[in-house]
Amino acid sequence: MKNAILDGEVLALNKTGQPQFTDLLTGPTTLAYAAFDLLWLNGRDLRHLPLTERKERLIRVLPTSGGQVFGVLTVPERGWDLFETVQRVDMEGIVAKRKSDPYAPGTVWFKVKNPRYTQAPGRGDLFNRPRRG
Repeated sequence: MKNAILDGEVLALNKTGQPQFTDLLTGPTTLAYAAFDLLWLNGRDLRHLPLTERKERLIRVLPTSGGQVFGVLTVPERGWDLFETVQRVDMEGIVAKRKSDPYAPGTVWFKVKNPRYTQAPGRGDLFNRPRRG
């Protein structure tokens, strides 16, 4: 692989590997990158391909051993089971996408938020605090 453009999110992880949103803003932490999608690979635009094809290619370009860059779990046909697990381990939520959709304007994704997520209250206040140093 020469170059790639990924869609993903930077996460701050606690000692058990669970994402901790406030740690991104407030202090030293272990950072990781969760890759959701592969948009470009070796000079080729992949956004027109179905999500399933982009995910297959994404898996092939990500490191195979543990580390700070990893692919996000994809659970076809088991969204409710995944959401129950997300609630049980106190994560923010899930995103549901159609397997055949391209990565394009107008594509509909569904973000299903965990209403009991403990890090949600006060998150907006974090961005309004005075900056340090």
